[in-house]
Amino acid sequence: MKLLLPIFLCFAAAPALAQPASAAPAPAAPDYASEASWLCLPGRADACALPLPTADLNPGGYGPVGRSVPAADPPIDCFYIYPTVSRDPGMNSDLAPLEEGPTAVAQLARFASVCRTFAPLYRQVTLGAIPLALAGQDVSAYFNLAYGDVRAAWRYYLDHYNNGRPFVLIGHSQGTIHLTRLLAEEIETRPAAARMLSALLIGYAVEVPEGGVVGGSLQRTPLCTRAGQTGCVVTYMSFRAAGPPGEGALMGRAVGAGMTAGCVNPAALGGGSAPLDSYVPSAVGQFGGPTITWSTTGPAPAPFLHVNGLVSAECRHDGKSGYLAITVNADPNDARTDEIPGDVYFGPQLIPGWGLHIADISLAQGDLIRLVAAQRDAFLSAARARRSE
Repeated sequence: MKLLLPIFLCFAAAPALAQPASAAPAPAAPDYASEASWLCLPGRADACALPLPTADLNPGGYGPVGRSVPAADPPIDCFYIYPTVSRDPGMNSDLAPLEEGPTAVAQLARFASVCRTFAPLYRQVTLGAIPLALAGQDVSAYFNLAYGDVRAAWRYYLDHYNNGRPFVLIGHSQGTIHLTRLLAEEIETRPAAARMLSALLIGYAVEVPEGGVVGGSLQRTPLCTRAGQTGCVVTYMSFRAAGPPGEGALMGRAVGAGMTAGCVNPAALGGGSAPLDSYVPSAVGQFGGPTITWSTTGPAPAPFLHVNGLVSAECRHDGKSGYLAITVNADPNDARTDEIPGDVYFGPQLIPGWGLHIADISLAQGDLIRLVAAQRDAFLSAARARRSE
């Protein structure tokens, strides 16, 4: 399970990066014609082709270990941009996937059960930029460089791999920042928009007018509001229900006047509270906080746990604030944990304004995959109906 730790360790390591990053030139741009510039591509052994040993975490103990494996010939694609995980020196990362590969395993690989997976390497803004940005330094040039890579990868994918197939965008944190811009500038006003099943833009604010579902960050692409709807956005930032984002929170809040942070509950697209279908790395607890003992019956038998209904979620809004409120369904007669990971720590210090940022995708991964499968089925059914007319 050691290969999955960097995605969670990255925030614990942040204080060591608080000094100004190296002024060394950015690494050379990736060449997306080369397979080496892709973290995940269909038909090869890579981070998204790994079988994922997984056991159910049940109220009475663990279930048998099964495996999630890629689909043999899925009819849709997933285009994924990973979050901020690089601890490389400098403000933009190199293209050696030390932290990036394990992150894709945790966040993307399970989606290979429903789609072909595409994940470009890109010169992301590194963890060293976080304390500088929070201190008010302008890091926009570094984000623009990273976005340029994402845009180049998207254009190459569209020209050489897509071949008219329906697709899903998947991003988290920095990945969501870049994909939101990509959707606004390169997709929603162009023919490819007709083939987009959804954009899963998680872990950073997609702004919409208060009470609305479109406008703000995106002008034509609405939030998803019903099962099987396509061409829409699923977005949320998760917070413990008892610890909502305050006025100074980095996550869970919009910036624009009259805007709120969009929130779509992937387990209840129409609104309301619903239990979540979670897939969590079993070896990871809260760095800087308590270690998670998943079950009183003993240690986890697999590197991933399928946890259905341990937590419930509901979208909540209060002015600029919009977030997915997470409640643990604690039961003293249940062998399962009553504590869940996901909080962000800088060293020993809890950073409440980030919410459950580290667990955003894992908390609802089963729901997200099922949502994509329903969109796939609705899209393909509509396409068959059009052909038969």
